[in-house]
Amino acid sequence: MSRLINALLRVFLLAVLVAGLVAVWEQVRTSEYLSRFRRNDSVNQSVIIREITSLGRLELVKYTFRDIVEHEQNKTFWPNSSAVLIVEGEATGCLDLTKIKPDDIRIEGDSVVVHLPRPELCGWKVNHDRSRVYDTRFAFLDESQLVSDAYRQAERQIRQSALRSNILEQTRQNAAPLLRPLLERVSGRKVVLVFQP
Repeated sequence: MSRLINALLRVFLLAVLVAGLVAVWEQVRTSEYLSRFRRNDSVNQSVIIREITSLGRLELVKYTFRDIVEHEQNKTFWPNSSAVLIVEGEATGCLDLTKIKPDDIRIEGDSVVVHLPRPELCGWKVNHDRSRVYDTRFAFLDESQLVSDAYRQAERQIRQSALRSNILEQTRQNAAPLLRPLLERVSGRKVVLVFQP
């Protein structure tokens, strides 16, 4: 019986020692101490144009979001790793003017009726310069993957937040004050803007 107690005591002490070493490593790794031994990075880069695309999008509104994202990866044998990010991102609402066809512009009497395409969410992204990792836990060897997954989740949340905040309706409202005076000046007629359903 005493051998069993001694064996259990050794296993317990070994587990405490390993947990203590992991805790010390996390403290040393996240402190400024290791940065003293790091050399300056050098980067060689060559950029190649892969594709050129003509754009006809008229950006009419941009929303800026700030959010705290908590991302957790479930582990089987280790404690769950988690990351907390403070994220700033933006989403842009626009009209794709390349979708306007000649049939969408009609002259009726002394006015011009223009059927505009539906507003779109033409871009959403995380602004990495204004975002930061607040904390990571138990991300021993896969911290970069954990943070990368957290940023992807943040980007999805920015898109959903923009749609919930009625960015498409705001895009629709911003189109008329911008386009109507321009088109009336060019055509010399009263302009009626109608959005496609």
